[in-house]
Parts: sequence; structure tokens; C-alpha cells
Amino acid sequence: MSLPESCERVLRDFYHERFPKKAFIPGETPIPPSGKVFDASECLRMTEAVMDGWWTEGRFAKEFELKLRSYLGRAFCITTNSGSSANLLALSALTSRRLGDRRLKKGDEVITVAAGFPATITPIIQNQCIPVFVDIDPQTYNVDLNYLETALSEKTRAVMIAHTLGNPFPAQEVLDFCERHHLWLIEDTCDALGSFYRGKLTGTFGHISTFSFYPAHHITMGEGGALTTQDALLSKIIRSFRDWGRDCWCEPGKDNTCGCRYGWKMGTLPKGYDHKYVYSEVGYNLKLTDMQAALGVAQMEKLADFGRARRENYKILREGLRSFEHFLQFPDPTPDADPSWFGFLITIKPGAPFTRDQLVSFLNQRKIGTRYLFAGNIVRQPLFVGSDISHRVIGDLSVSDNVMLQTFWIGCYPGLSSEMLQFVIDSFSEFMQPFTSV
Repeated sequence: MSLPESCERVLRDFYHERFPKKAFIPGETPIPPSGKVFDASECLRMTEAVMDGWWTEGRFAKEFELKLRSYLGRAFCITTNSGSSANLLALSALTSRRLGDRRLKKGDEVITVAAGFPATITPIIQNQCIPVFVDIDPQTYNVDLNYLETALSEKTRAVMIAHTLGNPFPAQEVLDFCERHHLWLIEDTCDALGSFYRGKLTGTFGHISTFSFYPAHHITMGEGGALTTQDALLSKIIRSFRDWGRDCWCEPGKDNTCGCRYGWKMGTLPKGYDHKYVYSEVGYNLKLTDMQAALGVAQMEKLADFGRARRENYKILREGLRSFEHFLQFPDPTPDADPSWFGFLITIKPGAPFTRDQLVSFLNQRKIGTRYLFAGNIVRQPLFVGSDISHRVIGDLSVSDNVMLQTFWIGCYPGLSSEMLQFVIDSFSEFMQPFTSV
């Protein structure tokens, strides 16, 4: 049911009162590395969901799943409450007994990169599998394909890696490697919705692909995530793990979709035990609310514009900072890729007359937000140092170590104005002036 026109007018007026446009004041107005971009339409959609009175997963969740899978050209889409939950569900689904000999078991190995976000790695550990860490390419900050064959062992069952800051990893080559060795590919697309590799959207290569809708990401639900797949069985397993591990596939608020609710005979349960209370997996409750989904529906309408803005902002920064390439290394798109950039990566080159900390401190003093590349080399994090977590490391991870010491990123998200971007460029120029003057 749509909101009355009078209610929409009030909400739009209130939105403009609550979120007025503010002038940019250089050095005073914060320039965050990421953030949400929205208008009155998101507020209207969420209010509509509230007034439905349903609140748990409902019609907006169904609409969002349809929009996302249609955008990607995928057969199945499952919403969840965060991108981290999406990754947990993806890895957990592969442990299901329904997959037979292809299921992941305790002690199986999953190849991933060391320079990543914990949410791509911790599900491997939480499911008692062993992460095998490989290094990244210093130009693209994505998985170095040369290490995949070296990382392979008789215990390897899957590869789980992310597209770094919107720059696609060579997804087709990784998928070919997985299929050649009968491995699963979990494609973490949380930072790369709308990016392309070889003309195909990221999020369409994995046996399971995951997405995040945290406010920093390409679209937002506040908190929220999703998984997509082409496999009907995987879709069913993922929903089961998401919904307490139940065997029933009825939508919330609906009963007896199968027409045999009291006619099943499963395990040692008595024949006719209510199928809504039959559990086949060790599951969770990781559903999202319909208010979150309503926000996502409105954001999907802006996705193409957001992608254009991210690409344009990257170009502005890349050109504006070009004269500092003798000190700074900037991200190169993966060959055959068209990234929808999540952030603008910068690495201090060897021999530069300043440190990362000095540059980052200067930018932060000017209210220009910065972030490191997530965990850096994650095996150096307290999570692993001195712990008994089983893992393997391939090579010396020297590029991941350098990222940990010398790399950071700044924003290129759609909420940055041309004045903000110019101030960023001018600030780099001011910082560099003592080192570039003759």
C-alpha cells in the first residue's frame, strides 16, 4: 500500500528541513572516505514499510531480491542482515551434507588473500576450515594468480576472495582455476557492486557471490547484505542456514507452500511432524527487516548514477595527483576491468622523503578522511599472532607487508563534490611543496 500524497508531501518537506544542503568550507567540512547518499525517496520507502506493519522480511525484501538478481542476471538472490553475514552464509552453506562429496568438512582448506577484510576470512575459521593465505599483485592490490597453483593441496576445496576497493580481481581466470580443480568459488563483491570484468558484472562469476549494503558501500540498507547464485540447491541451502537451519521453505507469514506440511517423514521424527519445525542444518537467524529492504529498493534506482560518479571521481583524483607519481603509487585497474571504485588507494614509494603517517596526519588535520587497506597483512594481526588458529601461508607475503606499512586510501564516493575533490588535490600539493621545490 502506497503512502497518501499528503503524507508524501509532509515527508519530503521534513526531509529538506532535516537534511539541508550545506556549503563546503575547506579545512572545516569533513571529507569522509565513504558514506551514504540518499534523498527523500529512501525516507518515503522506509516509512511505507513501517506503515505496512509487517517489519520482518516481506514485500520489499522480495522486490529488492528481484531487482538485484535482474540487474546481475542471476537466477537466485537471498537477502541477509549484513555483508559479513552473507560471507558467513556462503561458506557455511558449502558445509551442508546435501552437497555430498563436494561439501566442506573440518580441516579442508580455502584459499584467500592475506591483504583482506576479516569478514572474508573469519567464516573459514568459524567453520573449522583452514585459510591458505596468498599474496596480492602490487599494481591492482588483488590476488596474484601466480600463487594459486602453489597454494593448491589435496585438502583444497574452495577459493574465497574479494574484489579490492571495487577493482575486480581476474575473476574468469580464478573461476577457470576453480573449475579445473573442482573447487568452489565464493566471490566477495561487497566492495564492487557495479564493476565489470571482461564485460561481465562482478558478482556473476562465483558459485556464490556476496554483497554488502553497509553505509560505506555502493548502495546502502543501513545494514544489509545479499547472496546470489545460479544453483537452485545452493539457494535452498543458503536460505535454510539463514533461517535457523529449518527445512521448510515457506515465506514468512505463509504456511504449507509444499502442500504437505503435516505429511513429511524425516529422520527419526514422527510422520507428519510440522514441517515448519523441522531443521536440517546448523543455522542462524540472519534475516533483514523490510525497512532495510525498502531502503535498498530506493537505492537500486540510483546505482547506475552512483557508479558513474565513482568512476568520474577516480579520474579527477588520478589526474589531479599525477604529478606526484615519483613519490606515490596509485591503483591501476585490473586489465580488462572497468571498476566502480570503492576508494582511491595510495602507496608511498620506496625512497619518498616522508612517511605514510606524516601524509595521513596532514590530511586528517584538514578533515580529509583516510583508511588503511583493511587488515593489512592479516597474519600479523593479534587474531593470528600467538594463537592456535590453523592456517597456511604461501611465500613471504611481501606485498601484503608493504601494504600494511605504506598504503592507505581516500574517498571517491558519490557524496564528494567537485570542491571537495579539488581541496583534496590542493592539500596534496601543499604537503608535497617542500619536497618538490628546487
